[in-house]
Order: sequence, then C-alpha cells, then structure tokens
Amino acid sequence: MQIQEYIKKVQNKEISPVKTIKAILKEAKETNKEYRYFNTFSEELALELAEAQEKQPKGKLAGLPVSIKDCICVKGVESTAGSYILKGYKPFFNATVIDKLIQEGAIIIGKTSQDEFGFGSFNTNISIDRLPPKNPIDKNRVTGGSSGGSAGFTAITQHPHVSIAESTGGSISSPSSFCGVSGLTPTYGLISRYGLIDYANSLDKIGIMAKSSLEIQPILDVIKGNDKKDSTSLTQDISKNKEVKKIAIIKESLNIDKEVKSIILESLKEKNIKYELISLPLTEKYSLATYYIIAMSEASTNLAKYSGIRYGLQEELKGNFDEYFSKIRSKAFNKESKRRIILGTFARMSGFRDQYYLKAMKVRTLIIEEYKNAFKKYDLLLSPTMPIIAPKFSEVNKLTPMQNYMMDILTVGPNLAGLPHLSVNIGFQKKMPIGLQIISNHLNENKLFTIGEKIEDN
Repeated sequence: MQIQEYIKKVQNKEISPVKTIKAILKEAKETNKEYRYFNTFSEELALELAEAQEKQPKGKLAGLPVSIKDCICVKGVESTAGSYILKGYKPFFNATVIDKLIQEGAIIIGKTSQDEFGFGSFNTNISIDRLPPKNPIDKNRVTGGSSGGSAGFTAITQHPHVSIAESTGGSISSPSSFCGVSGLTPTYGLISRYGLIDYANSLDKIGIMAKSSLEIQPILDVIKGNDKKDSTSLTQDISKNKEVKKIAIIKESLNIDKEVKSIILESLKEKNIKYELISLPLTEKYSLATYYIIAMSEASTNLAKYSGIRYGLQEELKGNFDEYFSKIRSKAFNKESKRRIILGTFARMSGFRDQYYLKAMKVRTLIIEEYKNAFKKYDLLLSPTMPIIAPKFSEVNKLTPMQNYMMDILTVGPNLAGLPHLSVNIGFQKKMPIGLQIISNHLNENKLFTIGEKIEDN
C-alpha cells in the first residue's frame, strides 16, 4: 500500500494507526536483531502519537510511520549521530523538521543507524559500541552510507513508511542506490537544519527516503520552508515548473564498471529517455578533493564541542581540561572520525589555510558556475549514482582510506553546488540494485519527480 492511500484510509478511520504502529515497531525490532537498522526506538512517543491519531485523525501525514536518521534531534529520544561520544544524549527539543512532521500527523518510530557523524560511504564507520547494518537483499553486503539504516529499513519494511535522512556528500544517494530505494537530497537550505547534529555546515542537507519518488513528494511539501531558527534557510519556494525538455548525461560519470554502465544506458533506451552527452571537466577533476578539504575542515570545527562535559559520554573529572578532553575523545571517537579531525585541523591551520581551505572554496565557486552553465541548456543532468553495486563487507575492509573516499566521485559534485538530486533504482546487476542520479538546478525538485517516476524500476 502506498503512503498516500494509507494516509487517506487513516483520515477516513478505515485503518487503525495504533495497530499499524505496533505492527511496524514489532517488525523493526525483529529485523533489527539481524540487520541492525535502528540505533534507538521511540516506542513511547510513537504510541502516544498513534493514540492521538486514532481518536482524531488529522494532518497531511495522518498516522504515517516515519524513521529518523540518528543525527536529527528528537525530544526525549537518544540522538547520537551514530557516535559513542554522544551516548545517552536525549535532546530537550525537536529539530524543526520533527515538529513539522508531528504537526501533520506523522509518527516517529525510531532513530536509524549511520556512519559516525556521517563519515562514510558504506555505513561501516559506525560507533565503537555498534555493528554495521546489512544490505536487505544480500546480508554479506553493505547498505551504503552514511544513511544506511534509513535506506535498509525503507527497503525491507512491509508497512507504509518513509525515512528522514541527511546528506553531506552523498549520504542519501549512496544507500538509496545500494538498497534500491528512492532518495531525495533537496536544494541546500530548502529544509531547515535546525536540530541537525552537524557534519559540515555549508554542505549538510536533510532529505527523504521512500520506496518510490512518488511517495517523497508529500513529505517534502510538509517539511520544506523557511525557518527563522536557521540562518541558512531559504525564503524562496520550489519552482512550480515541472516541464522537462532537454536531458544530458554527464560524460565523465560513465567511466565506471562496464556492466553497470551498460545496464543504465539500456534501461534509459527502454524507457525512451532521450539525452545528449555533456562534459563537466572541472567537476570531474576537482570536486572530490574540494569536497573533502571543505567537509573535513568544517567537521574538525564542529566536533571540537564534544568534550565529555556538557552532554553525551562523561567520566570522573581527573587532571586538567586538556587531559580529560583528550582522554574522552581518544576513547569515544572511532578511527575515521579521528582521521577527519586531524586532516581538517591541518587544512585550517595558519600557513595552510590559504593553500588548502580557501583555495578549495574558490574551486567550489567554479564548480557551481560549471553546473549553472550546463542548466542554461539542459533541464536535468544524469549520472550513475554510484560507480559500483553494493560491495561485500570483506571487500570494503580491504579498501584504503583513499579508495573509500573515491566512492563519492559521482555524488560530491551536486552536493558541493547545493543542487537538488534524486537517486532512483534503474536496474539490477547480480540481483543488486543500480541507482541513477538525476540532478536539477536549484529549487527545481519538481523536474526531478517528473523524470524519476518515469525511470525508476521497483
């Protein structure tokens, strides 16, 4: 049952929200034992909200079960951004996106697994006290990261459901591709970031995952909009123009696994999607380095506040502040978080700031201009979402840090430019899903849905 049909039945009192929530919580807990999609369940909150909807159904999302990525704050529910250093942290407030969902009748069922603070493409860089989630199609393979728990549960659940996730450099697109679901990363600033535990402020975007792009639209209508609590929140709304006249495939993005490329091009042909080829040489050559310099620099700054004093993990205060600070962070951060803190701190240091961080910001502006020039001629740009299908855990364990970072080669470009993009399933290789990434100009999300619904293979 699609979510639109489910919501209508709840509004007409044909379906019991309480029974649905009890059933999906039971399913989530049972699958969690094996697949590990959730870090925390919000059972008490979920049943309270469901009972209110049972008595008086109201709102555009009446009774809809929604899971939330662990980096988005939910009042009274442990929110750790997948990190041991925030263990036990229960916010005293809701993120703006959570308030909007609840106001329209959505029911929060739990917080999904993620790479620690969003640092990863496979959801294997998890907290030191947890294990990575497993792909719903093949348990020997990864879900993709960093929003792997959101994608995995969206794919596996038998109930109406959407997940609110977050992307910095591909954290929605990657798991959407690997798990075979639809994932929207919106225009930067379209959805308020207030209440988001940040990775990189100038890159983070809250987005949506669902079984199909058709199910994403009603959620976006609810959670988008200006927020005075977020200085980066846009005052403009989405363009109503849905018409798509010209489409291009980014030429450089086809330098991938030959079979993945062949399946994508054949599928586009079968669906009668006409396109031209376009080259984005600057984006292809510099986007990955630019992204990681900026992201790590901002992450290094943002993670400085985690000292084991104000919130999260705490121990007996011994020694001076520097000793306590170092002890807590050494114990609680995983290996990848430490690596990114060190690299980001180096890039921001006096003597290196101009050479790395500021230069990366200038290149980022050029990349945005390259995309803008492409959109003067084309309505949409296409590329594979990921260069490969979901790899096995054994394969990921053999990758070097640089090989890990290279997996983001196709997703960092639109994230750097703050462009909306939608990953949809377009086919299968070895029974594993293959994602197609559809990119539009700023605030042209409606054009993404126009083609996404036509392309996606569910």
